[in-house]
Amino acid sequence: MRHKVKTTTLGRDTAHRLSMLRNLATSLIVHKRIETTNTRAKEVSQFVEKLVTWAKKKDLSGKRQVFRYITNRDAARELFEELAPRFEDRKGGYTRIIKKGFRKGDNAPLSIIEFVE
Repeated sequence: MRHKVKTTTLGRDTAHRLSMLRNLATSLIVHKRIETTNTRAKEVSQFVEKLVTWAKKKDLSGKRQVFRYITNRDAARELFEELAPRFEDRKGGYTRIIKKGFRKGDNAPLSIIEFVE
């Protein structure tokens, strides 16, 4: 039974999982759209939603929270200057996941994750 289990481990230890989520989030912020597996897309969606919510606060605390996870300055600048004002009126649901199909090599289910317009 999965009582009190909040996240999926994605078959990795904590440090590897967090670095993978940080890299996926940075790629999503920079490129606005990435292709990954379904489970990774669901996890990075939760991760990015929190980042956008912190960026919308426009205070020092929000910036510090975002810089805990996003170390790329260009991506952080884009998050604060472009994405946060775009979602100012929206209360949540900043990303969308589109099912794409299956990967050729290992038949893993693929998805496209992108920001909502």
